[in-house]
Amino acid sequence: GYRVALQGNFFGRNHTYIIFPEYSPREHIKLDPPLNVQSNATASKCHIWWSVPWYLVEILQYELQYKEYSKSWEIALNKTPPSSLPQVEIEAAELRSGIVYAARVRCKVSENEDSYYSQWSEWSQTTVFRSAELPEKILNTETMQFLFIPLSFGMLLYLFWNCKLSSSVLTSGQKASPASTFPHQLLSFSLSIICTMGILR
Repeated sequence: GYRVALQGNFFGRNHTYIIFPEYSPREHIKLDPPLNVQSNATASKCHIWWSVPWYLVEILQYELQYKEYSKSWEIALNKTPPSSLPQVEIEAAELRSGIVYAARVRCKVSENEDSYYSQWSEWSQTTVFRSAELPEKILNTETMQFLFIPLSFGMLLYLFWNCKLSSSVLTSGQKASPASTFPHQLLSFSLSIICTMGILR
């Protein structure tokens, strides 16, 4: 440890001010930021790694920050690697499809380390990557076309049985005419087909 004092001459008199009666440098460390930050994005995840001095690897912890490239760091997302290894993975589900991202990392001595204490380093230089283009989570056109055939058949059966039942129901003492109900049902069916075709497009 060290004794740190400030000494000076004020108004013709010498004064000594004790700043730290006992100062231990190992408890007041500020590390240099990680170097050579790189990234590689695949369809399932983005792998980011960096370099630190080999003799510090086992006692450091890291914090990663990432954001869409065009946005401010003030709204960036933070991620803490689960181990002391100088790398981290971001799952594809945490990224927007086909968007360019920027990421940076900083380090400090791990809180589990009792021999040294440090504050966070400055942020490293950034690495830029583009997230993979993922298929939209909607039914594609081929699937809709396969669904359209049984759907149409089911609708026809429904109309057939509905007309059959309507013809056997008495309304105001008279038998309801299938011809009077069928046009409305046919119109409803036609509209459903048009809407479905619109979805397919």
